[in-house]
Amino acid sequence: MLLVRNLLYWLLVAVSTPIFFILLLLAAPLPRRTRHVFGESWAKLLTWALWHLVGLRYRVIGAENIIAEPAIICAKHQSGWETLALQKIFPSQIFVAKQELLWIPFFGWGLAIMNPITINRSDRSRANNRMLEQGLNRKKHGFWISVFPEGTRVRPGLRGKYKLGAARMARQLDMPLVPVAHNAGEFWPRNAFLKHPGEITVVIGPAIRPQDYPGPEAMTRAAEEWIEARQREIGGVGPFAHPDERKARHAHSRAA
Repeated sequence: MLLVRNLLYWLLVAVSTPIFFILLLLAAPLPRRTRHVFGESWAKLLTWALWHLVGLRYRVIGAENIIAEPAIICAKHQSGWETLALQKIFPSQIFVAKQELLWIPFFGWGLAIMNPITINRSDRSRANNRMLEQGLNRKKHGFWISVFPEGTRVRPGLRGKYKLGAARMARQLDMPLVPVAHNAGEFWPRNAFLKHPGEITVVIGPAIRPQDYPGPEAMTRAAEEWIEARQREIGGVGPFAHPDERKARHAHSRAA
């Protein structure tokens, strides 16, 4: 049944992606907020399909921390799930993305129409300046900005190096930083064809405001410490959990 459910999901991906790309293409001359709806609808459709076809549900803790003003979402990156679900959980947003993603047929072309903040990782000297320039433009249009501070997907139970880009952008653009932890990688491993049923936990933290910290290093450290502490609390439940986190959860359950 797991294989059948996943095949149905991938069939929906194959059918819906070119359709939504055409809709985005037709909407390209329209205002950004209008055409953005089509990309968000595709992400919400796939999130719905994962829930109802695959059985990959989720719950959100800390939704009250989603503030009224546009902010920078500083999220853990473990799988492809969060790139879809963040668009359903948070207000309209754009992603900071690698430039090479725009070359992927349909997906990348549609992403380009949605005006992400693109960075060329081979030219790091200009990457930060581009993030700030494009970030200011997106803020003016009322968008939130999603950043994965580790820069790439990291396996559950592990920690990548948290880069300063999100905090620098927050300070330069005077935008709060909202930390997000989740355990999606325990159900949807990196580059895996099969997604496994279960319940993902998403935890949203209180906004980290630039004026409360002396610099981007302190802001990044605060976000990292908060995210990684929550990761330890929610980890160890899925089929692809890190063995150490699984043992810690079992020990905690037995003690309780």
